[in-house]
Amino acid sequence: MTAEVFPLVDCFGAGGGEPYENALRTGGPLLLHDDGPDPGPAPRPLEVDRFLAGADRVERRLLASTTGSVLDVGCGPGRMVAEARRTGRAALGVDVSPESVRLATDRGLPVHCGSVFDDVPGAGTWEVVLLLDGNVGIGGDPTLLLLRSAELASPTACLVVETALERHRDRRFTARVSSPVSGGSGRFPWAEVGAEALVAAAGLSGWTRVREVRRRRRTFVVLTRVTP
Repeated sequence: MTAEVFPLVDCFGAGGGEPYENALRTGGPLLLHDDGPDPGPAPRPLEVDRFLAGADRVERRLLASTTGSVLDVGCGPGRMVAEARRTGRAALGVDVSPESVRLATDRGLPVHCGSVFDDVPGAGTWEVVLLLDGNVGIGGDPTLLLLRSAELASPTACLVVETALERHRDRRFTARVSSPVSGGSGRFPWAEVGAEALVAAAGLSGWTRVREVRRRRRTFVVLTRVTP
């Protein structure tokens, strides 16, 4: 019996049966697999229902603790963009998923379809940059992503990162997603970083930790730009 081959792709959940795109249409379910060379944890469910819902109380309070314009990197269907705009703030989402962008724009939300590593509107001016839902893993290199976030942010910006539950976790690996309906995606670079491991990456990329917020088994680290 020939083992299934999952080709390498650049984007989260792309390729194969496009399980991520289909899960956004149907509400899931969806699993994230660690396909690295070393044995990783068992596949874990992704909270597609939460991606599709509005911002929850924890997210609303977290956003309210910041001020200024908001750039949500890996915004999905745009729940945080919607919350920022609800409170009168300028906001933009960035996502590579065409279905995420369609869902957001159908609701009148401003979302840029493309990679955070390519041209992003308003680069260098955003006062709050969000990396929620584990999106610090985008590209498989958190230090590189934090450096890119610094390029997109204003000199006085803050960066809000949702980290892995395990405080010292620092794993870069090849991942894929799957669903029982659509099968598997291609394999893509990903990373998972805990709150303590994030500090080292932040120090290499122009950010310093301000505070940590833990709510309902979720951990967020708020960072600010390092003053030269």
